[in-house]
Amino acid sequence: MEAAAAKPVLRVAAICGSLRKASFNSGLLRAAAEVCEDSIPGLRVDHLDISDLPLINTDLETDGGAGFPPAVEAFRAKVCQADCFLFGAPEYNYSIATPLKNALDWASRGKNCWADKPAAIVSAGGGFGGGRSQYHLRQVGVFLDLHFINKPELCVQAFQQPPKFDSDGNLIDDQIRERLKQVLLSLQAFTLRLQKD
Repeated sequence: MEAAAAKPVLRVAAICGSLRKASFNSGLLRAAAEVCEDSIPGLRVDHLDISDLPLINTDLETDGGAGFPPAVEAFRAKVCQADCFLFGAPEYNYSIATPLKNALDWASRGKNCWADKPAAIVSAGGGFGGGRSQYHLRQVGVFLDLHFINKPELCVQAFQQPPKFDSDGNLIDDQIRERLKQVLLSLQAFTLRLQKD
């Protein structure tokens, strides 16, 4: 009997909208990488750092809009190499955090690097757990031609008891970790489905 064909390893680019070291949203993305390594064969999460991106300014573009500052070029190349995306989307003033919007904008200039790729969103925060930022990110994704999974959603109410994160922003709640795993499994299945088409 022939061995079953191995699943391809999908590269998930994880992008956090918060630049804070102990960010809960960064903690969700770190936990996602751990979950994949421990229990989801064929899915690898790589963090894409957006802290070095300059604020979007088309005066920084070169070659008639086809060239970009070095940090932007490097980021755009990593976006293009990814099979899918996992966004950690903190909510600032009912919307998307500035660093995340800035990254989305840079990678959409000229050739849209996001186009026709699947994505998922996770968030953590007070009140609605970042849900409003997720909805705004979905709206932006329509123009960027991103294909978001619809379910499951993960909006972590980070300040409710019992504690969900430690003082370094690491996820310590096993139920949230399992919900995160379900998001990742959905993203994996959706990505494989879109790649077949």
